[in-house]
Amino acid sequence: MKRRTFLKPLVLGLFAATIGMNSYSAIAEDVKAGFVYVGPVGDHGWSYQHNQGRLAVEKALGDKVKTTYVEMVPEGADAERVIRKLASTGHDIIFTTSFGYMNPTLKVAKQFPKVNFEHATGYKMSKNTGIYSARFYEGRYVMGQVAGKMTKSNVIGYIASFPIPEVVRGINATVQGLKSVNPDATVKVVWVNSWYDPGKEGDAAKALIDQGVDVIMQHTDSPAPLQVAEQRGVYAVGQASDMAAFAPKAQISAIIDDWSGYYIDKVKETMDGTWKAENTWGGIKDGMVGIGPFADFVPKDVVAMAEKTIEDIKSGALHPFQGPIKNQQGELIVEEGKALPDGDLLGMNWYVEGVDGKLPK
Repeated sequence: MKRRTFLKPLVLGLFAATIGMNSYSAIAEDVKAGFVYVGPVGDHGWSYQHNQGRLAVEKALGDKVKTTYVEMVPEGADAERVIRKLASTGHDIIFTTSFGYMNPTLKVAKQFPKVNFEHATGYKMSKNTGIYSARFYEGRYVMGQVAGKMTKSNVIGYIASFPIPEVVRGINATVQGLKSVNPDATVKVVWVNSWYDPGKEGDAAKALIDQGVDVIMQHTDSPAPLQVAEQRGVYAVGQASDMAAFAPKAQISAIIDDWSGYYIDKVKETMDGTWKAENTWGGIKDGMVGIGPFADFVPKDVVAMAEKTIEDIKSGALHPFQGPIKNQQGELIVEEGKALPDGDLLGMNWYVEGVDGKLPK
């Protein structure tokens, strides 16, 4: 399943427009860094946060770096053309920020061995292609606990994009956190088969609320679910960035993706010649996953609980997938005292006990 899927825009036109927005100056720059986004930078979700990382690079490194971005690039042939265009126009490092960009990135990287490539959420590397992602599931465990304390109906809603391991892992981590504080609560999932579709996301939120859900979480990128939650008087959790401005009475907090430090480091390494292809999977401890401010209506004891959980995850005292863990069929998968290893997490294709519904194939 592709990571981020959109209707195909006129990619070359978008590329030209974007280059126009970030036109090169006549002054030679130390490093040129390119970024490829699958969504609009204004989605206030996934692509928005990657673009915040790009802006952080500019702020940190000033005139030592020139950045370029191309937004709304579909996965597949269009992505390959855009990546190749960046590589052939003097970019020293290129960040491709969607799972479906993996093979196009590797193909272009082979053709441009002197360019550094970084691919987000992938699993294939090469001599000049590194991969990186974040342990979003850690934040979802924290917010699962908070949802377990805030719900009155004991039914949590989850708007999911595609049934890939990253999303399944997030649903399961939410349930793990939820069950740790509220064993009676369950999670209902609606799959929208899109990463960014405000209409579908909003409809999914309405359907979940109609089924008794009073806290909504999401693994999609628009603030539409929070806006529906605000209108219908239920709670919600922001995705990728702080979305409180869209739903100040509904947003409990947000799970925040922070790519800034990683992007700054990788551009600096490119500058000083120390860059090498690596496999990075950072989490709360590394600053790649954060929890946003809690709303004033969240009880102080619930905030204190969340803060302790965050510290326990940082220290390693708590693992979101530590046993005992049963699957949806009630079979013991992880024994008490053990934690699910990274390899199993990366390939997760099953629900834990407590998810209401079947996992799509």
